[in-house]
Amino acid sequence: MTNHDPIPARLAALKTAKTSELKAQWRELFDCEPPPFNRRYLESRLAYRSQELAYGGLKPETVRRLEKLGEDLDGGDRKKSRMRADLMPITGTRLIREWQGIEYVVTVTVDGFDWQGRPYKSLSAIARAITGTRWNGWVFFGLKNHRGRT
Repeated sequence: MTNHDPIPARLAALKTAKTSELKAQWRELFDCEPPPFNRRYLESRLAYRSQELAYGGLKPETVRRLEKLGEDLDGGDRKKSRMRADLMPITGTRLIREWQGIEYVVTVTVDGFDWQGRPYKSLSAIARAITGTRWNGWVFFGLKNHRGRT
């Protein structure tokens, strides 16, 4: 008698499922409406949740350790801890934008952004420094379209 584990097949099926099917699975597994995030996010969270339900979640001591690490990282700043991590590009990412024939490179840092060796908290401040006009920095660097979707 073979021990057939359905989870690997379910995880593989996520890659070929229609977005509407992913959203239906989300409703089933999380008992709420899916968030308006990209497909990769839905796939990864559904994969994790499927495994969590089948094999069990993190041990309580692991959860406590992760919470402690998070507090150490954000200094207990509740506003910072509520920021969606998937909104911010990964630390070290280089954002490149050509403006009026000149290429500008901004590096994502732990605390914000670095441009020309100076730290900035927002991309909008950098876009303003480059163009001399008010810009949404996320739009200027191509991280968001003009309608506000990422």
